Amino acid sequence: MSDKISDKDKKDWETFLSQKEKLPNKDKNFIKQKRLIERSIDLHGYTLEQANDRIKNFIERGYYDGVNKLVVVTGKGLHSQNETDPFVSKELSILKYSVPNFIKNNKDLMKKINEFREADIRDGGSGAFYIYLKKLK
Repeated sequence: MSDKISDKDKKDWETFLSQKEKLPNKDKNFIKQKRLIERSIDLHGYTLEQANDRIKNFIERGYYDGVNKLVVVTGKGLHSQNETDPFVSKELSILKYSVPNFIKNNKDLMKKINEFREADIRDGGSGAFYIYLKKLK
């Protein structure tokens, strides 16, 4: 192969660089547009048992319906009456802590989940979290 560049190639290159026209992005047609299907649930006011039952059904329904992202609003536990009871564990009785714990300890639910993440401020911040579900096989 020759290291010498012809005058025509140099001129073509200079012409190309001086133009403001952009090359078309051929890969753009092949990029898959990921369709994000999202559902949300608000667990404010539920007891632990009710919240756990609702979240279990919510995750399973979302998984079988092909939902990618679940937004779970638990609240921060600021208005919980459990803080005044010395015989009740604060972290186990407030939904913010108990619901993720319930999910993580349920092997059937965890098989359907890719990832947990704290929610953005627009979705509830520290009083909510995201669940990203796997695809149904």
